[in-house]
Amino acid sequence: MKKIVVGISGGSGSIYALSLLKALKELNIETHLVVSTMGRAVMQHECGISLDELKEMASYYHDNQNFFAPISSGSFKVDGMVVVPCSMKTMSAVANGYSDSLLTRACDVTIKERRKLVLVPRETPFSPIHLENMLKLSRMGVTIMPLAPGFYNHPETIEDMVLHMTGRILDNLGIDNNLAYRWNGA
Repeated sequence: MKKIVVGISGGSGSIYALSLLKALKELNIETHLVVSTMGRAVMQHECGISLDELKEMASYYHDNQNFFAPISSGSFKVDGMVVVPCSMKTMSAVANGYSDSLLTRACDVTIKERRKLVLVPRETPFSPIHLENMLKLSRMGVTIMPLAPGFYNHPETIEDMVLHMTGRILDNLGIDNNLAYRWNGA
């Protein structure tokens, strides 16, 4: 069974985290969830979902201050990690090796173990600092995947846009799915 660490930080776009957790559960993939304080607050504000409800969506939940959690060690094998949404604060911490929480430590471990890390920011516009951090991470092999849904698939609802991006996130984690619209030419 595949294992994926799912981090939720305080950027807008909590709906994408919910969609991803649901998809991973449906695909029978083991998930290890860690949520920042602002991630919880934004999830409650944007989606009306409490931390207890989030915990039920994951196989395992790890408190963001618990550095004894298995995901804090490279010896705990996982297939990859995604942070969705990824705030610029989290992006900066990861880019600069500032592991002050379990979320950023798990990202650090993922990078050092050369495992797949996908950071999904939802910010606009990007400042030069944001872009420099993204470039630095990209050069380390981290996938930077801004929440920028396409329209070539002719989405009719917000859910269509969210599911397409969820599918693309799964693609980047190497997980087969049928959520993303597959372009076959014009």
